[in-house]
Amino acid sequence: MEYMSQEGYDKLVAELRQLESVELPRVRDAIAEARDKGDLSENFEYHAAKREQSRLLSRIRFKQRVLEHARVVDISLLGGDAVGLLSRVEMTNLDNDRKMAYTIVNPHEANIHEGKISIKSPIAQALLKKRVGDIVEVRVPVGLLRLRIESIHK
Repeated sequence: MEYMSQEGYDKLVAELRQLESVELPRVRDAIAEARDKGDLSENFEYHAAKREQSRLLSRIRFKQRVLEHARVVDISLLGGDAVGLLSRVEMTNLDNDRKMAYTIVNPHEANIHEGKISIKSPIAQALLKKRVGDIVEVRVPVGLLRLRIESIHK
């Protein structure tokens, strides 16, 4: 079971539609065009297009499986007093007094540039079930982070 936001679910559906309705037909056309060029045993374009088709079909199957097991979480039903899935957590790094904010999301929705971290990441795991004011220590590749939770929003 994959719990995710409505936004993440909609994004996955759109990606799947793009792959199925745009990318796959484009690759199939490339295969047909390469096949028309003659001898397939030495036809680089044909083999490249077939590899691309295989890669695309694999991505499509993966996204279909994720959507098949996806459950959209109703944010209004989530409690806001402790950190959990879809919580927006504002915190301070106690070592350098830097502020940061992350939303904890399903691994398929994670995007550090949008401030979304996977619930399976070390930081999210350390933050789970913690409350405002709690100090959390997290071991990350660069060392030990000490974070104080400033606020939690749903």
